[in-house]
Amino acid sequence: MNKKTVTFGEVMLRLSPENNIRIDMADSFKVCYGGAEANVAVSLANFGLKTSFVSKFPLNDIGRAAENELRRRGTDTSCIKFGGSRLGIYYCEGGLGIRPGKVIYDRAASSFAEAEKNDFNWEDIFDGAEWFHVTGITPALSANAAENTLEALKTAGKKGVKVSFDLNYRKALWSPSAASAVLEKYMPYVDVLIANEEHAGLIFGIKGDKNAVRGEKYAQIAEKLASKYGFEYVALTARESKSVSENYFSAFLYGGGQYAFSEKYNLLIADRIGGGDSFAAGLIYALQKN
Repeated sequence: MNKKTVTFGEVMLRLSPENNIRIDMADSFKVCYGGAEANVAVSLANFGLKTSFVSKFPLNDIGRAAENELRRRGTDTSCIKFGGSRLGIYYCEGGLGIRPGKVIYDRAASSFAEAEKNDFNWEDIFDGAEWFHVTGITPALSANAAENTLEALKTAGKKGVKVSFDLNYRKALWSPSAASAVLEKYMPYVDVLIANEEHAGLIFGIKGDKNAVRGEKYAQIAEKLASKYGFEYVALTARESKSVSENYFSAFLYGGGQYAFSEKYNLLIADRIGGGDSFAAGLIYALQKN
């Protein structure tokens, strides 16, 4: 397991009121940096894997701070490009009791969204790579980001790098029809798809029998996805909310005509954001290890 895992996406500056205060009542914010693919890279580094994160940050103190955070977490940052105008920002309000959390984005015209094709030399980036991971958030950010993602997927396939793709649909970024038009082009290059029942139906129109029990329904969905796109593995997740601070989480994995369903775990939530990324990292680690 000496080869590296490469991830590609945007990192944002996160600003959060402390002690469950609402954004419109806050007079100070806690600062941290994160993004779906960066979260996966950091998690895999925690497992002891060699990881490399690819992105574009502004050439200023904020961009350097984001890079330093990734480097402190054990992730290689040598493939991050610098330039453009800004790092994206999001404000994250934690929920409390029956009050849901809230996220407000300020990410338009970020350095990553405006990154151009010649910013990333994918042939060099994938030298010594075993795995590539990206999510559906990345191509939703801009036409440039979508083109850069497709170029990365094509190069990964050409160089024999395994590809995992977390569907991670965000309705605040694009419509189901827009997502489908782009993501359909990506799927021939994907070996491992991570999704949930809702998004598989919304983006690809693939559903299970509504009268089937959950395990059977997930098997139907996974088999249809694998048959249509040739995936080696399909992972489906299920999250049920008991409250803002307590969720039930379970997962399903299909591969080679066989499948398995995990137990349903009752989780107390410290921070909801990044939970799916933790699952993706655990899955990638397990598949590489085996």
